[in-house]
Amino acid sequence: MTDLAKLWSELPQMTNIHASGDGKWAFWCWAGLSETENVWCVPLDGSAPPQQLTQGTDHYQIRDVSSNGNQLILAQSRFGSDQDQLLLLDRRLNHLQPLTPAQDRHYLTGGSFTRDETGIIFAADFDYETDEVTQGCCIWWQDIRTGTRSCLGRSDGPLGVGPKFSPSRELILWHRHDRAPGGSQLWVMTAAGAGHSEVLNLGPTNNARGTWIDDDRIAVVADVEGQDRLGILTLSSGEMEWIAAEPALFPHDCLAGTGAAFLCIHHEQSHTRAALVQGRSIAPLPNRSGRRSLLPHAALPNGGWLAEAYDADAPHELVAVAADGSCRVIARAPNPAAHAGIAPEDFRWTAADSRPMQGWLYRPKGTPRGLIGYIHGGPTWHSEDWMNPKIQFWLASGFAVLDPNYRGSTGFGFAHREAVKDDGWGGREQTDIRAGLEAARATGIPGPVALAGNSYGGFSSWYAITRFADLVTAAIPMCGMYRLDIDYHATEMPHGKAYSEEMMGGTPEELPEKYDNASPGRFIEDIRGHVMIVHGLADTNVGPENTHVAVRELTEAGIPHEVLLYDNEGHGVFRRSNVEDYLRRSEDFLSKAFAAGRRDQARGG
Repeated sequence: MTDLAKLWSELPQMTNIHASGDGKWAFWCWAGLSETENVWCVPLDGSAPPQQLTQGTDHYQIRDVSSNGNQLILAQSRFGSDQDQLLLLDRRLNHLQPLTPAQDRHYLTGGSFTRDETGIIFAADFDYETDEVTQGCCIWWQDIRTGTRSCLGRSDGPLGVGPKFSPSRELILWHRHDRAPGGSQLWVMTAAGAGHSEVLNLGPTNNARGTWIDDDRIAVVADVEGQDRLGILTLSSGEMEWIAAEPALFPHDCLAGTGAAFLCIHHEQSHTRAALVQGRSIAPLPNRSGRRSLLPHAALPNGGWLAEAYDADAPHELVAVAADGSCRVIARAPNPAAHAGIAPEDFRWTAADSRPMQGWLYRPKGTPRGLIGYIHGGPTWHSEDWMNPKIQFWLASGFAVLDPNYRGSTGFGFAHREAVKDDGWGGREQTDIRAGLEAARATGIPGPVALAGNSYGGFSSWYAITRFADLVTAAIPMCGMYRLDIDYHATEMPHGKAYSEEMMGGTPEELPEKYDNASPGRFIEDIRGHVMIVHGLADTNVGPENTHVAVRELTEAGIPHEVLLYDNEGHGVFRRSNVEDYLRRSEDFLSKAFAAGRRDQARGG
């Protein structure tokens, strides 16, 4: 008999896809093939099979690749805490060299080779000269050989994305957050840290993201006057030219090419697509991969792209897209047939206030044992038609699953994304989820109903078991916010407090009633279902104090609950053995909870 928990914990999942500048090598991280996420590479000419480059006790991320692919800048944090250390991997010597100290005090983003590849730049909320954590952000240059560092710039705003070199690596693009929460401004300086200049400021609350096209032009995706727009900023003239906007195009990000053209990564509702931008011409990048989605990650010198081809049917594949649009598989899972998945339905319903909603409805083979709402995190993110090990495990175990893109999700334009701020967290986005579950039930899927999810999905699971007691029988909140005031003060992430302020409209001290009313912990006396609380104790995003308080209060109230804590996990459960354990425990918990049904009384058995 197949061990489903073990099978789906071993699903190969690709992240961190890069290409060497000479177009000869592809690099990525693969989870599922080993206990932690490790770095792999393959020659793009197909002359050799994929090769594993690391064997880490903690997960690795790839930050940059040298022009010839011989060296990589990697990031790693202890137990996935997000408090990263940068390392240099030399493939020729099979040597891993620490660049920054292993630490648990601060955060750093980026990590890019300088032009001559003898140094790196990165951003950190830390002053290496005084050995102190900073409230703002510092951009650092570091000599690889000697470890000497110098500060290229400082800002008072929170740490954001890492600094980005221009194609010549003579200029640096810096995304700063100097004004209101949620807003960003673009700054440029030289590689030596001179000539700091704010080149784009669309207003204190507007968000702009830039990608170098060449040393004089930056592709910009920004929200302006209630729209997501795509434009080109020319530094020499200071001109900002907008070339596309919703509803014709829903831009999300840009990817530089090797010439004048670039790609705009955009959304078609909850599908991610790519369009080739040449001057003012915007044309879809054809998808001839045989999979339902194609997401480019890096440009290749021949005018092509290194891309990820995916859907929910099988593990994702790495493909090379030629200039004519033809696709060639570069790397795929060793045994893709072992992880054949069930494709979802593009599911639609209407929210209580008539806003149209979309999600993905998965039906198992045979009559479902019940319905699980799997809620994505963020909330500024969205779920797609892609392979998810939790969803496929629950399907194989006989449950139906709804993966909803509630208001606040990306992919549906500015208004849908920003609508979550109308009420703040714990508002109508939660009734969007309930309406979706009820609509799925109306198609003939039987109950009971459970909710599960990580981060904001954990918060939504908490919310449902406390506020939708008439509908929800079980909840599995993972790394979820239990009390929003505790979450605000317990988060260690540099942008964490600013994100809460952006979503809620202020701090807990400024809006105590709003934070309190939105907090699931305020309503535990209404719980009539079953709860299994999951948290990684190294989580610095949603602090484990949320779970510690929840366990104490549920115990004091006599409300039955289960607790699943991992001392070697951060914001989620990602180690293969822990994923296997979580899947196994979730199926056992749901089976017992669905058999028992909701309790008649709010307290006790």
